[in-house]
Amino acid sequence: MPNKKAQIKHARQSKKRNLENRKIKAALYTNIRKVRKIIEGGSLGEVKANLPATLKTINKSAQKGIIHKRKAARLQSRMVKNANKLAKTPDSTPKTT
Repeated sequence: MPNKKAQIKHARQSKKRNLENRKIKAALYTNIRKVRKIIEGGSLGEVKANLPATLKTINKSAQKGIIHKRKAARLQSRMVKNANKLAKTPDSTPKTT
């Protein structure tokens, strides 16, 4: 238990920051799972709609120090690579009949 006033304040601030960071991190990984699931499903339109927002969330998390910047770069790279792979497959293009 902290003894000094400054220590008590620091503990209070740490707790508050930790809760906020956990909320942001949970939202981040929810978005990532959502986009990965859409990519696996093969819906190119949905990927184009959801990918930019997820990439923005990843960037914001890295800027705030919630995840490391290299981890953010790695996540973005893999997501974009998989989305591009999906775009190149002939199944994902809309069929005109």
